[in-house]
Amino acid sequence: MTHSSSPSKVLIRSYQMGFGDCFLIAFAYDSEERFLLVDFGTNGTPQGNNKQQMLAVAKDIYKRCKGKLQVVVATHRHKDHISGFSTEGKESPGNIIASCRPDMVIQPWTEAPGAKTSAQEAPKDGTKHFLSTLQAMNAFSGKAFRESGRFWRFGTPSLGELSFAGQNNLPNLSAVKNLMDMGKTHHYVNTGYQLDWSAVLPGVKVWVLGPPTLKQSQKIETEARENPAEFWLTQLDFWKLETGDSGASAVKPLFPLATENKTYPLATRWFAKRAAAVRTNQLLELVRILDKAMNNTSVILLLEVAGKRILLPGDAQIENWSFALQQKKYTDLLQTTDLYKVGHHGSRNATPKSLWDLFKKRGPKGTPDRLKSMVSTMSGKYGSTPETQVPRKTLIRELKGRSDFFSTEQLGSTLYKEQTL
Repeated sequence: MTHSSSPSKVLIRSYQMGFGDCFLIAFAYDSEERFLLVDFGTNGTPQGNNKQQMLAVAKDIYKRCKGKLQVVVATHRHKDHISGFSTEGKESPGNIIASCRPDMVIQPWTEAPGAKTSAQEAPKDGTKHFLSTLQAMNAFSGKAFRESGRFWRFGTPSLGELSFAGQNNLPNLSAVKNLMDMGKTHHYVNTGYQLDWSAVLPGVKVWVLGPPTLKQSQKIETEARENPAEFWLTQLDFWKLETGDSGASAVKPLFPLATENKTYPLATRWFAKRAAAVRTNQLLELVRILDKAMNNTSVILLLEVAGKRILLPGDAQIENWSFALQQKKYTDLLQTTDLYKVGHHGSRNATPKSLWDLFKKRGPKGTPDRLKSMVSTMSGKYGSTPETQVPRKTLIRELKGRSDFFSTEQLGSTLYKEQTL
């Protein structure tokens, strides 16, 4: 069907995925609606019913789009973004989504099957090595997740986060294969990639802002540990930086984890716990690095429809963002963003301050055409310290104060909320 005009209205359905992402965007034309699905996964729902929740969401997506999706975007391969595409089990959410017969599937360039097997991009840019590294990341994270099961008896503080992060990096092979098989056409995109949606979503402009290829930027191979100019610091962090204080830790008990343990002789109980804690923290630090590297392969899309701009950055972090933010043609476009899907569930380094400062429509209540922001997140699931906690409190405070803010945490047991833009 050919449309002579752009959609007159956009409706965005944010699903309750707990710690995960799933957004169904409906474009209302004069005689029909067309649909874009962005991500579908979770690494923990509020009720702990991941399978049931994903099945309920899949059924609702099918009902809402009347069994037909035009475009599916899988921003990157983390479990909390693609596990819903899994086809495992008799009645699987992935099979339901596949039955919606998407016309187009969009994924980052790092997921291109040809690049994985033959690395046809120029070898000098490191592509072959980078792709093999991503696969090795999945393998290592799987081993870390399995090893975390050995340490539960010790009650080490970082154990829950290690289990979570390791599991999130598992390869999700069923979901990956389903994404490869569904869709009439596939696009494995990078910054500047030209997407033509005229046949499937007429009147919807789209710009791909990320991820850059290794030819465009080597920064996606790295991860910034500290960047005060871009990250959302706690007040304590801020004053430490202002005063030059290195922030030496307060005095702690010599054996803070020591509790009665009948499994080990008295003389070795403290040592067993300390050894487990060291091992857990080492693994966690490595898995965190892998986690952030995978986020830097995330697709970043900017849409323009009915005079409104929608920014969908997946889990992109500062290394992914830095290439687009250095180019005026993209920063000019970003200035008039109307709706911002907050990156990486509200983490400190996925909303660079240089990006936030670009948004001209942010401001206090009463600001004309005030910026809307939405985040899919669940507190207490990831990060055991103020430096690692997601969502980042300082960022959320800024979002609430300077935009019309919505979080899926407000949904409770409600399946979704649909907003009109």
